[in-house]
Amino acid sequence: MNTARAVDQALHGRRLVVELFATGNLAFLALDVYIAHLANHLEHPSEWIPVVFSAAAPLPLLPGLLRRRLDGSWATVAGLVIGGLSILVGVTGLLLHLQSAFFVSRTLKNLVYTAPFIAPLSYAGVGLLLVLGRLERTDATAYSRWVTLLAAGGFFGNFGLTLADHAVNGFFHWTEWIGVFAAALASSVLLMVWRWPRDGAVLGAAAVAMVVQIAVGITGFWLHARSLPAGAWLRLEMLSHGAPPFAPLLFVDLAVLALVGLHGLAAAHDRAPLGARRAFGRSTS
Repeated sequence: MNTARAVDQALHGRRLVVELFATGNLAFLALDVYIAHLANHLEHPSEWIPVVFSAAAPLPLLPGLLRRRLDGSWATVAGLVIGGLSILVGVTGLLLHLQSAFFVSRTLKNLVYTAPFIAPLSYAGVGLLLVLGRLERTDATAYSRWVTLLAAGGFFGNFGLTLADHAVNGFFHWTEWIGVFAAALASSVLLMVWRWPRDGAVLGAAAVAMVVQIAVGITGFWLHARSLPAGAWLRLEMLSHGAPPFAPLLFVDLAVLALVGLHGLAAAHDRAPLGARRAFGRSTS
């Protein structure tokens, strides 16, 4: 009974951490998207939708975080509604970004030199995290597996973003390849975790890979910030031109999320009997 109660408390704490992660990401996206759309001077009214949504969406989620409870009626409804709307904003943004030129002339050039079509899916990922926290309340291992899978999806999207963004520059600097290979590594390793969630060696390798992602993200932020003109940080519009300074921090962001899921799987692995730990690839969901 004590073990079951400890597992429930660990799952509740992990859900709160992920909820804080999702809420913080929504709030930060308001600034990030606003800066990105400044390049177009927010010419289209639809470009304000994600900005306004990101600024307002965290507010209904705060009561649940402050009370450290996600199972109440208000927290449940707020999470499902905000999560659903976030997914809708992400998918709609994806279609609008593609419509900018790619649907007119479906070429690789238009795919690279237009609005980053994968970027809006950040909203879909955050929305899925919020919905997951309401639908998966009992199985700590299943919850952790879903978290790592969503992190893998985020890294796969980051792979596409990094590849397309650096292709604009023709990969002029060799360091621009680092993010591409790092994102590919992270998504691959986390997919291995989804397949073999009880294998200690896989979990350990994934944890090391996430530490590498954090180092890549911090280094990328420094390289991007260094390339900005003097005084750019004092004028947001100047940040919308050149290397986006906040983009590499997505590596750090996703690595933290993945580490939360990996911690949950490692805890389940330690609690499992020795025979179960050796059951390579056995499903835990």
